[in-house]
Amino acid sequence: MTGLDKIIKVIEADAKASVERILNEAKEEEDKIISLAKEEASKEISEINQKSASEVKAILSRAQSSAKLIRRQMLLDAKLTMINEIILKAKHKLTSLPDTEYFDIILQIVKKHAHKGPGLIKFSQADLDRLPEKYEESLKTTLKDIPNASLTISKESAKIDGGFILVYGDIEENCSFESLFAAAREDLQDKVNAFLFE
Repeated sequence: MTGLDKIIKVIEADAKASVERILNEAKEEEDKIISLAKEEASKEISEINQKSASEVKAILSRAQSSAKLIRRQMLLDAKLTMINEIILKAKHKLTSLPDTEYFDIILQIVKKHAHKGPGLIKFSQADLDRLPEKYEESLKTTLKDIPNASLTISKESAKIDGGFILVYGDIEENCSFESLFAAAREDLQDKVNAFLFE
């Protein structure tokens, strides 16, 4: 099981607990809204006792529809909040992995995004400070299947929280975690939503 799988398992457990709590809160809120709506309807019924039963039913129906709409909106807001929290936690866990696991994941990302030919790889200052010895050799091994691909580690740091930036002449490819998570956000939201709520 990779470090990323372990992170996902911890996040899944946290998410399940959060889902239970939010669903219970939403149910309580729904019950309160329906109760208040019934009270309000009762008041209106007594005030307009002469009105027909169909008007009373319409009032109750509108109140229940309103309560259900509010509950759906609350659940949607709670889901979006949880999904965003899970994505933030995943990003945080990724950046705080032990050096070996962290830089192994970096190699996997490099292999996916590297171009043919020579380039430069820029890390944040924090990552430069904890870069494993002989990491350029690891990069070379990772890139062996890409024709003429080579990366030199830049001494100049990039202003990113984690990940890296690839530079090929005038072309820069932002592979910072912020950028990668932003690019994959919709897909991540769908996956987290499917896991938590379906």
